[in-house]
Amino acid sequence: MIIDTTEIQTINSFSRLESLKEVYGIIWILVPILTLVLGITLGVLVIVWLEREISAGIQQRIGPEYAGPFGILQALADGTKLLFKENLLPSRGDTRLFSIGPSIAVISILLSYSVIPFSYRLILADLSIGVFLWIAVSSLAPVGLLMSGYGSNNKYSFLGGLRAAAQSISYEIPLTLCVLSISLLSNSSSTVDIVEAQSKYGFWGWNLWRQPIGFIVFLISSLAECERLPFDLPEAEEELVAGYQTEYSGIKFGLFYVASYLNLLVSSLFVTVLYFGGWNLSLPYILVPELFDIKKKSKVFGTIIDIFITLAKTYLFLFISIATRWTLPRLRIDQLLNLGWKFLLPISLGNLLLTTSSQLLSL
Repeated sequence: MIIDTTEIQTINSFSRLESLKEVYGIIWILVPILTLVLGITLGVLVIVWLEREISAGIQQRIGPEYAGPFGILQALADGTKLLFKENLLPSRGDTRLFSIGPSIAVISILLSYSVIPFSYRLILADLSIGVFLWIAVSSLAPVGLLMSGYGSNNKYSFLGGLRAAAQSISYEIPLTLCVLSISLLSNSSSTVDIVEAQSKYGFWGWNLWRQPIGFIVFLISSLAECERLPFDLPEAEEELVAGYQTEYSGIKFGLFYVASYLNLLVSSLFVTVLYFGGWNLSLPYILVPELFDIKKKSKVFGTIIDIFITLAKTYLFLFISIATRWTLPRLRIDQLLNLGWKFLLPISLGNLLLTTSSQLLSL
């Protein structure tokens, strides 16, 4: 059988075209993921700078001012220093658990960003169970903390890991019940649907007004989940022993540091999505008619405006969290557990029952 050379060239060119399409497809999949990771990294750097500046203002002292303009590159300088520090391993500890623990803590939080809508068109995965995926994935972080404490072969680190797991479990249940109440109000667990349900009535359609009790419980529980003052018992900075981080140094310690700020950022974003209307401006059309007209005509400009609105609401909540850290004293462990089990859990259950009753009566 004789095969024409033109046919061979056509087959080869077709195979090359298909391989190029596959490469382009992989690149277009990776572009939004890498963009989100870059944005998250910049967001963490801004949060660290804001915390130092706000704490300096509250304590009436000078904050970072040498690394870059207004000290904005101080967090980057600290991260570079940690990257080049010696990475120590405990001689009698479990090195595998010791090394895997920080990675689990960071990866479990990074996965939560995949269901956060920064705009109607800007979300990695619009899942029907978006909010519950966040809760399920973030509940893996205490496993990493336990592994870190156990792998350190240090009784203080192990006790710190147990304390972190106990605190996380105590406050995850009220947090989940508050999210379930929002899902019932919105008739969906998708983060995009929850934001869209709040956009029907503008500013007064926010779940903040329909779920004020749930918002307060969610706010307290999210602070406890992030291990922020007054709930930073697993990693009490003023103590001589730093909990599960005692034996860590270098980049592994830096991963725990990054994980705490990633968790704070993702919690603030979910407060914005669940209670503050997400990317919706929530202003009457009469006040800014030109902005609404431009948003309708240009999708790119509209997406940028939506991202800016989401981040503005998020950083407002971040300011509250940072100010709370430098204002309130730390709770004792018995006070912390009593608050979670004896107060927040019954209140969140009652809020869920009220929400369910109101939804049934409205049918």
